[in-house]
Amino acid sequence: MPTAASFDYAILRVVPRVERQEFINAGVVAFCLEKKYLAARIHLDAERLKALWPAADVELAREHLEAVRRICEGDEAAGPIAKLSQRERFHWIISPRSTIIQPSPVHTGVCDGTDGLMDRLERQFLDV
Repeated sequence: MPTAASFDYAILRVVPRVERQEFINAGVVAFCLEKKYLAARIHLDAERLKALWPAADVELAREHLEAVRRICEGDEAAGPIAKLSQRERFHWIISPRSTIIQPSPVHTGVCDGTDGLMDRLERQFLDV
């Protein structure tokens, strides 16, 4: 029988014009220390982003979001951050910043296992 474990997650937001503080949810990242799990799911709705700011660089935003996913996976091609421990990578990703990609506050949940966790978070927060 699996044991329950707590996990932390944050929503990745695309903020095309930081001064306006408008954003769309475009990803979710989850970390569970007990299950040794770190993952990101990305879904950028280009039409919604263009509705916020017609001049938004969709491909640049997509590249930054994909970099987060690759960092979570520990992809060595993603640079030195991807070589850190899972905990360090998660904390780097969720650090507040004033760039086009911003994390939400961190939230906590409980899971029995990580199978299906990202599917559930994606459905709940990314309008997929």
